[in-house]
Amino acid sequence: MLTPVRSRIWTAALALSAVTALALGATATTGAAAAPAPAKQGPTSVAYVEVNNNSMLNVGKYTLAKGGGNVFDVAVIFAANINYNTGTKAATLYFNENVQRVLDNAATQIRPLQQKGIKVVLSVLGNHQGAGFANFPSQQAASTFAKQLSDTVAKYGLDFDDEYADYGNNGTGQPNASSFVYLVSALRANMPNKIISLYNIGPAASRLSFGGVDVSTKFDYAWNPFYGTWQVPGIALPKSKLSPAAVEIGRTSQSTAASLARRTVSEGYGVYLTYNLDGADRSADVSAFTRELYRSDAHYTP
Repeated sequence: MLTPVRSRIWTAALALSAVTALALGATATTGAAAAPAPAKQGPTSVAYVEVNNNSMLNVGKYTLAKGGGNVFDVAVIFAANINYNTGTKAATLYFNENVQRVLDNAATQIRPLQQKGIKVVLSVLGNHQGAGFANFPSQQAASTFAKQLSDTVAKYGLDFDDEYADYGNNGTGQPNASSFVYLVSALRANMPNKIISLYNIGPAASRLSFGGVDVSTKFDYAWNPFYGTWQVPGIALPKSKLSPAAVEIGRTSQSTAASLARRTVSEGYGVYLTYNLDGADRSADVSAFTRELYRSDAHYTP
């Protein structure tokens, strides 16, 4: 049986996937800007980090032996939650202490990655409370939550995925046809210059059109939700914006990671998704796919 790309079973999860380049607010301490790593040719590579256990800075420790470019282009903070307030009967955005710590210490946990040219985004997932991206009861409810998200994105950026929402808990409704379309439309209106990406799983992923509006074109990226497999996301985006490959670093075999990377290149897809980058030296696992994506081994700097 296939395992959803996120073996994040211990944290709840829900989802739509929106990836947004993190833009720190003016209050962040930045210091002198570091020179970005050299540009590289090849697919965009994405690294999810479980910040309950690992540091975001791990993403910046991998460079290509040939040319010195960053192995990873996008670093995802995993994860904030969408909770449900039973008093107000509304979805709310929630940060656990580990996510909050990363955001509060953006100058030391996020800015160093940005200075290397790595985009940083915040993942938002459900929390088994019945609140999800697919069950807002009205356009107003969807727009209100979109405002919470876009206010956060103004400083951080977002990634959403529709797993483990437990629709129906706390008296919440089941997924409906309009919710996701209203939410994505409002987010795109609020964030015209941000990246929004779809984690292709859950009720939201199959509810992309309503009332004559198809939100497929409002996404910038979409990825496969099953680690160690190849699955083309079912959304009308060009190959350059899709990741049919998904691997869990340290658990997906190196041979499978290499095979998926080889297929990514040979079939012309533009994104390669990885999950659970930890603090160990994973250069052997990472090199397995960088050799195929970029014709280079990966170098790890502690």
